[in-house]
Amino acid sequence: MLTDDHRDAMKRALAQINTLVLGKPQQVRLAFVGMLSGGHLLIEDLPGLGKTTLAHALASTLGLGFQRVQFTSDLLPSDIVGVSVFDAQTRQFEFHPGPVFAHVVLADEINRAPPRTQSALLEAMAEQQVSMDGATHPLPDPFFVIATQNPTDLAGTYPLPDSQLDRFLLRLHLGYPNEEAERALLAGEDRRDLIANATPVLDATQVLQLRRAVTDVHASDALVGYVQALLARSRQQAGVRVGLSPRAGLALLRAACAHAMLLGRQHVLPEDVQALFSAVAAHRLVPESDAGDGASLAKAILHGVAVD
Repeated sequence: MLTDDHRDAMKRALAQINTLVLGKPQQVRLAFVGMLSGGHLLIEDLPGLGKTTLAHALASTLGLGFQRVQFTSDLLPSDIVGVSVFDAQTRQFEFHPGPVFAHVVLADEINRAPPRTQSALLEAMAEQQVSMDGATHPLPDPFFVIATQNPTDLAGTYPLPDSQLDRFLLRLHLGYPNEEAERALLAGEDRRDLIANATPVLDATQVLQLRRAVTDVHASDALVGYVQALLARSRQQAGVRVGLSPRAGLALLRAACAHAMLLGRQHVLPEDVQALFSAVAAHRLVPESDAGDGASLAKAILHGVAVD
């Protein structure tokens, strides 16, 4: 059950992140939605626009452990999940955890690593555990992955297959800051120093309580019908080769519940679904070769379904 203390803490957490990541309140809210929904986040944008800052600010504000992994072409799966090392004294293999054993993991430029390494991370995202030498090692709870991609410099990269993109609850773009925010960035203190000095507003236990509270947010039968209509429309929309799956519908409903809770409601409105639809659906839609990108198709699908 969501208490007044929880609501106050959420507001203060969002406010603090917005002082660290300037001029991006919508993207900050979406990142918070991803965390509370128990999903993972993919950020596609140019270098230097604040992707790492957003991930680090979120972890610091929520009082969660943070690890950043720079993905490169020679990165191995063991560099992510860990490795078993033989101990000569005990004559046994001892597991040494990798950087994936953190509450918040930033997978920077995930498409620069080979598919085998990508799969190791995505398997951990899906199962929230790592299996090594017949033993299972649970990951921290909460566990949240923020992966980044540069959409322009694609030489030597390994694009994520559609089935792996589906593992990300939300995909978003930060974009350039507005004039006021950019002036504040240029004239203000270094973001890294501000994040290092930030005081945690929540902790891991409170984040888990907020995640459980999301499940108490009510989605009416009419709202579920609206989501189902969007799924059906995506499979009939001109220009879409592969529409949205039931798993995408579940992700949309879960994210809409978190969005409603962030806005102080215990019930989901169509406006919550509409605010999230492109971020949830665009990277899951497979367009025809001449049909534009997923974002434009998601917009067309949204406009093609009336709210009863």
